Amino acid sequence: MTDLPDLSTDTEAVAERRDEVAAAIRDHASDLARSLARLQGGDYGRRSFRTDAGEWTLKYEAGDVEFLLFEPRSGEPVYVVSTKQPPEPDALALAAGDYAAFVRSFDAWVASLGGALDDAPTEFPEPASTADVVAERERVLSRIREVCTAMVGELDRYEGDDYGTFTARVGGSRWELKRDGAQVSYLRVGGSDVVYLLSQYGPPSVPDLRELAPDVAAFVAAYNEHVAELTDTAERLEL
Repeated sequence: MTDLPDLSTDTEAVAERRDEVAAAIRDHASDLARSLARLQGGDYGRRSFRTDAGEWTLKYEAGDVEFLLFEPRSGEPVYVVSTKQPPEPDALALAAGDYAAFVRSFDAWVASLGGALDDAPTEFPEPASTADVVAERERVLSRIREVCTAMVGELDRYEGDDYGTFTARVGGSRWELKRDGAQVSYLRVGGSDVVYLLSQYGPPSVPDLRELAPDVAAFVAAYNEHVAELTDTAERLEL
């Protein structure tokens, strides 16, 4: 029987060389990815670069290379760097032969950005203060909060539950006052486009407050009418 050649040594050598080349490219591409991330900004991004042999796409995530794709003019695309296994040796060899051209294309793009901001202005008008309008908003909201606190206090005393709501339609919109005991949980207006006039999350915008503030009086009037109905019902009770 003829002895067969031992191919395991050759296979291991090819795999080791493949891993060595792939690791070297990954280390270098990581530096490019960090530079690209600094120039483009953000934690995620990508950019493509053309060479005579094809197109390279460098994608970064959290400032490091996520993948490096080489798409030759003829042949299958090669993920030179990726989160998966390394490419086949012949595919890696094809890409490695054009990697230097890719780096030159990257460098040329970086060089093209030189002086791009030379004429960018750095002197700007002073921003207008919002202190007065914020103070005015708080003045209006404080009065709304004061009235609503009085309303929920009365509702808490009447209903006796830990939580409750009072709703009314004002100007075609649904108003809802929710209480947590005798404290205001929120006052909101609307349905799918709801606006919170009072809440734990923050104040409404000034345009929303300006639009809705005139209807607060009508909401309070609806509450007073509700209480009057309850009073009338109580007066008609007979023992």
